[in-house]
Amino acid sequence: MANSSEALNLFSSFFHSSMTTENRFQTLKDIFLWFDSIKKEERFEVKGIPFDQMDQWFFTENAEKLVHKSGKFFRIEGLKIKTNFGDVGEWEQPIINQPEIGILGILTKVFDGTRYFLMQAKMEPGNVNILQLSPTVQATKSNFSRVHRGKIPTYLEYFIDSSKAKVLIDQLQTEQGGRFLKKRNRNIVIEVSDYIEVLPDFRWLTLCEIKELLKIDNFVNMDARSVISTIPLIDDAIISQLEADTPINNSFITPIGKDIITSIIDKIKPYKTIDELISWYTSQKVEYEITTETIPLSALNNWKITENNIYNNERFFSVIAVKVSAGTREVSSWTQPLLKDINVGLLGFVLKKINGIIHVLVQAKVEPGNIDCIELCPTISCSNFEFVKKSPNKPPFFDYFSGTKKQADVIYDVLQSEEGGRFYQLQNRNMLVVINDSEQSELPSNYTWMTLNQIMNFMRFEFFNIEARSLISSINFNL
Repeated sequence: MANSSEALNLFSSFFHSSMTTENRFQTLKDIFLWFDSIKKEERFEVKGIPFDQMDQWFFTENAEKLVHKSGKFFRIEGLKIKTNFGDVGEWEQPIINQPEIGILGILTKVFDGTRYFLMQAKMEPGNVNILQLSPTVQATKSNFSRVHRGKIPTYLEYFIDSSKAKVLIDQLQTEQGGRFLKKRNRNIVIEVSDYIEVLPDFRWLTLCEIKELLKIDNFVNMDARSVISTIPLIDDAIISQLEADTPINNSFITPIGKDIITSIIDKIKPYKTIDELISWYTSQKVEYEITTETIPLSALNNWKITENNIYNNERFFSVIAVKVSAGTREVSSWTQPLLKDINVGLLGFVLKKINGIIHVLVQAKVEPGNIDCIELCPTISCSNFEFVKKSPNKPPFFDYFSGTKKQADVIYDVLQSEEGGRFYQLQNRNMLVVINDSEQSELPSNYTWMTLNQIMNFMRFEFFNIEARSLISSINFNL
């Protein structure tokens, strides 16, 4: 077994990259200047329009669906849902149906012994700040198949032709089960060794720098957060060389950061073993059921279609149409539908030490667009924080996030927006709270505690939903 100094000499590892902001190319201050310069130089404009002013998009007969002329991209359709999960057993809603699998990919390369990741400043029509930090490649199959007759996404060839590079991570991961119908994207990290020309909208960053940027409201987009969540903070090869009590001397690492390291490398004292967790997860899939039926948009109960939107009331999301102008995209202008929600949601994980090891409180949840009924999600996952806050029937553990329980220590509280290609300025408050070891709460049957090591193992097999992955991406050694 190697000692800690030998392990930490593996500078090309994810572990080293997750602990250093030393960048041979630029500082974080330079990144902000770079973002500002792109915003000034490029023309970005998004404005709402009536549905009948959309180009190539139209409602099918009797407003059954909202579709693209090509039959590609995505469509908005109605869904009728029945389930035995939660307090509401039946409802109807619009949903995005986009069965094709897109690519969310990040290139990585080692320079002078340090691993970097190639990130993009990308405009999306629904972004809160228009421009957000994005993966190297973020493209639907319709995009990279050039259905829009636009340019092929830059660097796409590395993710299409595996002979050009080394695949480090390659996972199918799901999208928002409350908004998408059984949608997945390929999350992939590719290592390159050859020279790559870095175009003006791209920059090399360490994993630690990306984690620091995740502390800024609406700076790193949802697709980047999804891919980053799949990247281990500590490589498997290093985990095997470290022990829970291995001293790691780094001034960057906070006390909670040291606890996080232990939660990643310690496999001895979890609340549940892997086999027990699999059995629990299986029992949830047996206990809960959901059935869905596609119905016309015009037949949705309590939803109305007007010339400008499809809506229920202000508690829920709506569907709108926009016209977009963007100088740096594969196509310079287009129109499309977007889902809009003026309410801010809440996504939060409760953390607690059990047997001296940090555990995360995970919920098994049913959503209408889930591929396999149940997915693992944050402790708290609600789409309208203010409504829930005023409701007499709050979900379990909500008080830890509302400030009414003083025992909770908030270590992360950042506004993050959903994917701007489908959602218009839809934001969720992302929170991590640590509660005292002595805090005792009876767990509902669909909750359990997991270590970070267990979470990363389960992540590989499409267990965690995108809301959970958004939060997992924020976990770092400097919380």
